[in-house]
Amino acid sequence: MSTASPGRSSFDSFYARAGKRAVDVVISIPVTILLAPIAIVIGIAIRMEDQGPVLFVQERVGRYGDIFRLWKFRSMPTNVANVPSARAGALQVTKVGKMIRRTNLDEVPQLMNVLTGRMTLVGPRPALPTQVSLIEMRRRNGAIALKPGLTGLAQVNSYDGMPEDEKAEWDAKYLSKLGALTDLRVLLRTIAYLFRKPPQY
Repeated sequence: MSTASPGRSSFDSFYARAGKRAVDVVISIPVTILLAPIAIVIGIAIRMEDQGPVLFVQERVGRYGDIFRLWKFRSMPTNVANVPSARAGALQVTKVGKMIRRTNLDEVPQLMNVLTGRMTLVGPRPALPTQVSLIEMRRRNGAIALKPGLTGLAQVNSYDGMPEDEKAEWDAKYLSKLGALTDLRVLLRTIAYLFRKPPQY
């Protein structure tokens, strides 16, 4: 199978090779410290509700198809099925889970994925290994060469419920426009999204 080769203007730029990682670290460290007290409270609340583990750990597909372990605060009962985010809403959610999902605080542990270098702040959302068609489309359009992101161009354009071929198109578009300005725009749109009225559960 062939993989599309990204253009030098984006993927081989200094920002892509070094600047992007520097931005990840510079932003993630202070945000992690700032959110640490909230994270501790969330962890205690999850533990008190059903005595289960605080973190939900799930295998995801990273850069070049490598498998890594993604961390989130657990928002569902233990022993639930591994499903894509678009189907997660159909599963039972705990009381604490409803709160942290409404505020997107369940994603906070992924900052550690960013700091360890397995993820980046902006990039394609990491697929489950079972999302074979999405992974293959990313191989064909070259987006498989990108680190998965905490947020991304597809996410700020209504990711949940989006067909996989459309997700792959947004991933390819991000690859072609990869740069500091693109990442800044995505991060600002993500912040704006977080301050929107939460969905009803």
